[in-house]
Amino acid sequence: MNAESYKMLESMSKKELILLLEDMTKRWLAHDGVWFQCVEFSSGMEDAVEMDALSWQRFAVIEAGRIMKLHHIKPDGGLSALKKALKLRGYAFLNDYEIIDTGENIMTYRINTCRVQSVREWKDMEHFPCKSVGIQEYSNFAKTIDPRIKTRCITCPPDEKPDGYVCAWEFTLQEE
Repeated sequence: MNAESYKMLESMSKKELILLLEDMTKRWLAHDGVWFQCVEFSSGMEDAVEMDALSWQRFAVIEAGRIMKLHHIKPDGGLSALKKALKLRGYAFLNDYEIIDTGENIMTYRINTCRVQSVREWKDMEHFPCKSVGIQEYSNFAKTIDPRIKTRCITCPPDEKPDGYVCAWEFTLQEE
């Protein structure tokens, strides 16, 4: 990191650092959205979704690996490791979500409000049909944390939106 930027971070209060983190996460997501919309407008929604799925397939592995390294999450840590990692993702600072233990080796991750879908609604754009992207994103993220974790989409756009949340994902730890 640049020495001047490092000095600036050291001089910030905890509140300022939290606001910076939130803002940087919004900027990251804005870039992701701008990239997606450029492909969507030039090549159509189908191509944009296909490219986005490929991108998230790769990025999810990178993000999970970096979170594991920075926060000392050991490989093969099961659902407890996945819970911790999900709370440290960029999205965790932007979306209202909940993690629900639904069985001995099963948990559900539910996004109650999704910034991506909210922005598209605000811009009077059609909903982003993100199910195929989410399947790549969440399954690869979870497998990086622990290859024994299997991911299932409960619901995600373009599925009909249930009351109270946007999408839901089930993670099952399969004992060998």
